[in-house]
Amino acid sequence: MNKAEHWLAPDWPAPATIHAATTLRTGGVSRGAYASLNPALHVGDNDERVKTNRQIIKAMLDLPAEPVWLHQIHSNLAVDAAKSVPLQPADASFSCESGIVCAVMTADCLPLLVCNTAGTHIAAIHAGWRGLLAGVISTTITAMQILSDPSLCKRGAREELLIWLGPAIGPDCFEVGAEVRKAFLEKSAEFITAFKKHNNGKWLADIYQLARIDLAAFGIIDNVYGGHFCTVTEHERFYSYRRETQTGRMASLIWRE
Repeated sequence: MNKAEHWLAPDWPAPATIHAATTLRTGGVSRGAYASLNPALHVGDNDERVKTNRQIIKAMLDLPAEPVWLHQIHSNLAVDAAKSVPLQPADASFSCESGIVCAVMTADCLPLLVCNTAGTHIAAIHAGWRGLLAGVISTTITAMQILSDPSLCKRGAREELLIWLGPAIGPDCFEVGAEVRKAFLEKSAEFITAFKKHNNGKWLADIYQLARIDLAAFGIIDNVYGGHFCTVTEHERFYSYRRETQTGRMASLIWRE
């Protein structure tokens, strides 16, 4: 992983016109449970400190514009970032325009960053288990490719895409109830490989594997990168809602020249 002090840069063969990063929890001005680079206004942090953190992120990543922040609701809704209104309810955004910064915020849920190999289209996806179950990945990629070339979907063709799986809760920490496993298996038997038996009737879910199965069903198998982090156990680098409840968020961002 190629990394700077306060963010991760995806280790993927994206075109030179594509820029992407996930911020870490260090380098900002927030205090206490939110220390220190929290960009989320909805978690109880001081608004002025959050706004300062956002300015820090914009400057350190040399962003071409303010990120398109979403009101994330654990859905399968994806919006065109160039047409989105501030804090539009959605869990993903996509764009074909230069200078647009797609962004999602996470603290255990899985952020996915997406681009095509031509470097003309991008997307950022927030995927908790509810969003994955609802199909947020396929919804976003379909919308992204329709924007790219509507005839692709009519022909059943798929543009070649690159996917980066950013920091999320690791497979040894993500305990879920039997009802969650049952819901995924009712969707597809393929998801059985993403669960292993745990204690007291609970299961451990591998959110990275859930995403990979979704991507494979969509025809994306080889060009998937990342997926080896654990937000819960890597205390110094990542916020984790499951570990601390009252906490900040990391931002995963992607934009093109």
